[in-house]
Order: sequence, then structure tokens, then C-alpha cells
Amino acid sequence: MDLVLLGAPGAGKGTQAKYIAEYYSIPHISTGDLFRGHLKEGTRLGERAQAFMSEGKLVPDDITEAMVNDRLGLPDAGPGFVLDGFPRNINQGKALDAMLRARGRLLDEVIHINVPHDALVERLVGRRICPECGATYHIRFDPPQVAGICNVCGKELVQRSDDRPETVGTRLSVYNEETAPLIAFYRDREILLEIDGTQSVEKVSQAIIQQLGARHG
Repeated sequence: MDLVLLGAPGAGKGTQAKYIAEYYSIPHISTGDLFRGHLKEGTRLGERAQAFMSEGKLVPDDITEAMVNDRLGLPDAGPGFVLDGFPRNINQGKALDAMLRARGRLLDEVIHINVPHDALVERLVGRRICPECGATYHIRFDPPQVAGICNVCGKELVQRSDDRPETVGTRLSVYNEETAPLIAFYRDREILLEIDGTQSVEKVSQAIIQQLGARHG
């Protein structure tokens, strides 16, 4: 099954992508992971991306698209995939269509995890991470046993710069301007599944699997 996950920052795409990938035994393809992999391995695409990132510029679509296209060509993506973080705009959506057509494939479904703006802000601003082991907490929904201290390794928790109030507003504005138009793009093609992302993680997972099962058996 060829799937795309859509949702604003804080909607829980990464968590659900991992669950779907495991459930259907298909790879979870995250653009963040792709970038990190290419940078670590020093590939040509990684070097091109680094040239922009080192100047604080956005990586051009053609570099991201090339990384995704290469990944879709690996054998494990033959039975299907779940894309997380791509496409980010209409042009990338059209590029993905072209990649799949070249392989004789079409997207099966696009899963939109819908969470209201205020809930997204609360989720992101309240998130805390451990700089040592990477454990993630939330000051309201999943607090550590001792305030500000990691349960796992005892290190002091930090708030990512991306999760500070001033940055969260910018991230959500960028999403609404660039990525949100994909919702209508895929709805018009009748391959959009709308999922209520305000439910628990488990219920969101169940809703996704149920809707996919209803459409594809």
C-alpha cells in the first residue's frame, strides 16, 4: 500500500507513521531521516543539501525530490511505503505523482491527521526532551516523575528551540501556507482519509487502520 501522512507539526505524524509501517510491513520513509542519512554518508545529494542548510536556507524541492525518488527505488519499498514529511507543497505532490507513474504505481491513500490550532500549540509548547537519551515528555499530558528530570537517565529536560512559543507560531503559519493546500488537492482526487487527531494515540491508530481496511480490505 502506497501511503502519505499529512498533518501539522504536533499532529503526531511520526508516531502514526511508525505504527502503520509496522502494521503493514512497509517502510516508514521520513524526509528528516533521509536528510540525516545523506548528510552522514556524504552523498552528492547530501553535499548539495548541506550547502543550503549551512547558509540557513531551505533545501530546494529538486534535492528533496531526488532523495525521495532514490528511496522509493529500494527493494523494501516495492510492496508499499508510508511517507512522512513529503510532499510538503503542491509542486512536491505533483513530483511524487510523476515518480510513482514512472514505476507504474499510484498513491492509494493520503491520511490527514486533523488537530485544531490551539491543541497543536499546547502540544508543541509543552513538549520537553532529554538531551542525553532522547526521551520525550509533555508537561501536561506525559510529565516526568520528577519535574524537569528525565525518568530514564536523570538528566535535566530541555525545550527544543522549535517548540518555543514564538517559533511554533511560525512553524504552523508555514504549514498552513505551504502544506495545507495538499488537503484539498488529495480530497479532490478522492484519496483523502480524515482522521480526528485529538483522540488518544491508540484511538488514532485504530481509526487509521479501520478506514484503510474499509477501503482496501
